[in-house]
Amino acid sequence: MSRLRFSGIMPANLLPFTADLAIDEPAYRRHLRWLADTRGVTGIVANGHAAEVSSLDREERRRALAIALDEVGGRCPVVAGVYADGTAEAVALARDAQAEGAAGLLVFPPTLFMWGARAKPDMVLRHFAEIAARVDLPIIVFEYPPASGIGYAPETLARLAEEIPQVAAVKDWSNDIVAFERNLRALRATGRPVAMLSSFTMSLMATFLLGADGAISGMGSVVADLQVELFEACQKGDLEGARRINDRLEPLVRVFYADPFVDMHNRMKEALALLGRIPAAHVRPPLTPIAAAEREAIRRALAAAGLEA
Repeated sequence: MSRLRFSGIMPANLLPFTADLAIDEPAYRRHLRWLADTRGVTGIVANGHAAEVSSLDREERRRALAIALDEVGGRCPVVAGVYADGTAEAVALARDAQAEGAAGLLVFPPTLFMWGARAKPDMVLRHFAEIAARVDLPIIVFEYPPASGIGYAPETLARLAEEIPQVAAVKDWSNDIVAFERNLRALRATGRPVAMLSSFTMSLMATFLLGADGAISGMGSVVADLQVELFEACQKGDLEGARRINDRLEPLVRVFYADPFVDMHNRMKEALALLGRIPAAHVRPPLTPIAAAEREAIRRALAAAGLEA
């Protein structure tokens, strides 16, 4: 098994679509190149929430990953999202990813877990153990907010790190700085080199200062360069510099993650379209295009962040 250690800024790519909602391969390849060309980007996550993975069928997921690997796989690791509600399906998707050449897996929690898996850690361990037994790739555990019902307890994250050697990182989207710190401390206490990758983009600076090893973020598809600068400033202890960068990011955080939260990646696509990085911000149902007034708010936020739109 690869001993790849995940760290630094790893954007979760957005996935451009054509007007008839097919994958826009030329636009996707340009987007991937922009990400890989960004100094300090250490990897890219394909088939994540940012790529509207829930709207992609199995063949489209294979194709989206294959394109990413073909375009940038020789320059940075490409991690494949494993988004499935059953263990057998998760294993199949993980095997697809390994066959294509992915550097690792980002394993989403099955929706079923919201009905009480937090109280049944052995069920969680079994799900990951089945995947690890069938696929020889490093695994990133996707941690959801505690309020979602599908977030794992700190003790469960520690057990995953201790009992499943392939677990190489946790993507922490707990959206709660107290929960984030508890998870971080639980992982560190295991003594295993399991990376803590923040997905708490609304408080990214705080998580970096607590000791996160990097980030996986859909917003990185828009501002990977600023996230790299923020991470590096925090790593150097340059608080004044980190605050300056954080102040640039804040208008975008506010507009991207406004209610309704479900539109966060629609808004990021609109930002890429406004910046001229993709032709249009088409999204697949059940997502819907954002209103003109919100598009204008994104334009203003980009300007406030010092980005041309």
